[in-house]
Amino acid sequence: MSQREQPTTVPMLIDGAWREADTLLDVRDPYRGDIVSRAPESTRVDLDDALNAAVRAKKVMAAMPGFERAAVLRRAIALLLERADMIAEIMSRETGKAIKDSRNEIIRSQDTLSLSAEEAIRIEGEHVPLDGTAMGAGKIAFLLRFPIGVVAGITPFNAPFNLAAHKIAPALAAGNSIVIKPPPQAPRTVHELVRLFVDAGAPAGSVNSLYGNEIGQLLVRDPRVDFITFTGSTRVGAEIKAASGLRRVALELGGTGQTIICEDGDLKTAAPLVARNAMRLAGQSCISVQNVFVHSSVIETFSKSVAEEVGKLKFGDPLDPDTDVGTLIDEAAARRVESWVEEAVSQGARLMAGGGRTGAQLEPTVLSGVKPDMKVVCQEVFGPVVSLQAFDDVEKVFDTISDSPFGLQCGIFTARLELAMRAVKRLRTGGVILNGTSTWRTDQLAYGGVKDSGIGREGPRYAIRDMTEERLVLFNM
Repeated sequence: MSQREQPTTVPMLIDGAWREADTLLDVRDPYRGDIVSRAPESTRVDLDDALNAAVRAKKVMAAMPGFERAAVLRRAIALLLERADMIAEIMSRETGKAIKDSRNEIIRSQDTLSLSAEEAIRIEGEHVPLDGTAMGAGKIAFLLRFPIGVVAGITPFNAPFNLAAHKIAPALAAGNSIVIKPPPQAPRTVHELVRLFVDAGAPAGSVNSLYGNEIGQLLVRDPRVDFITFTGSTRVGAEIKAASGLRRVALELGGTGQTIICEDGDLKTAAPLVARNAMRLAGQSCISVQNVFVHSSVIETFSKSVAEEVGKLKFGDPLDPDTDVGTLIDEAAARRVESWVEEAVSQGARLMAGGGRTGAQLEPTVLSGVKPDMKVVCQEVFGPVVSLQAFDDVEKVFDTISDSPFGLQCGIFTARLELAMRAVKRLRTGGVILNGTSTWRTDQLAYGGVKDSGIGREGPRYAIRDMTEERLVLFNM
């Protein structure tokens, strides 16, 4: 996508055909300010047509053998390899993400599609032994897994391509159809993903795309939807859970990115990891390092090291290959994060690095001396800000993290195996990363949180488990 190219009008996909919308919304490059794409606003008619198409297609997909579903996914991978650079540039233009991060996201998306293709041919059930009781003796039972039907997927702007891939690819691999509602900030990025499946030969109606927040609300309430998978804020996730009724959901929600630095941890390894993983994607990741608990005996040294590492990061033009930190999604988001930093400083926090803002770009920011009730600590910042606070008793840190509303992932640096295993047992989070930060995810993992951080797990194998339903088969011999 050339910077001189005219804005692209993004169509919807409904029943295998591209459809234009009467109402369009401009999407601006958050760094340059120019219009880069125009997103459609779907209507109730579009919603009905898409869901009716998905209902028809779910029968086609359920009847399609696993090897054929896998073949569609593999053809999509081949097309993605051809279009990778183009899609990465679109992503950086729509979201302000550093081009190096956009390219990395495309590489990860190849893994997501590949893993889903592999899982499509190994969906398995299990034998249920019945001879443990007199009633069951002599009988044979097993569980089989079948597609759940129509999946509704709603995705955010921060990793628009790969997170949409984590909805669409497992849904198709499991033998379902899907209606995807992309984020309004990155419509063309997700459109290019949807186009891959069309060009790879996915059956008409198996993938449908709709746009607009109002449509998203109607989509999750519609009884034709059998399963809802959502990545986004805790507030919206709670609304979706309330609207879902008896239908199953997978919710990947927010977090406050805790990482613990013990006095025996490898500080030379931890400091650059904390710095980069707090600022990567301009902090717009639900597992971005946000809160770092540092043992009081090493906090001065560690804090200075983190500030020095943050100072090495280059921020600026997202399309510059050397840029480490691009913009936030828009200027309003940058102003919000800036106000939280200013509020923390006014309440006694020490600004060790950054804090300045130009438009949608916020300098990578390091705070120390923060208090638990500051917004930068207890709420999800979703910006390039990391807060460091001292501790003496690690058990109290475990309590603080476990008692917080969020529970996505936590990192801990320590050389003591016993302490590491105690952390695994004590920390009520979806994942504990030993000698690493909260910001660690590879696409085959069972990824997700507990408490206000969500329900269910992503990763193709685990998403497919959620997107299928078990059926008991009993043989009376």
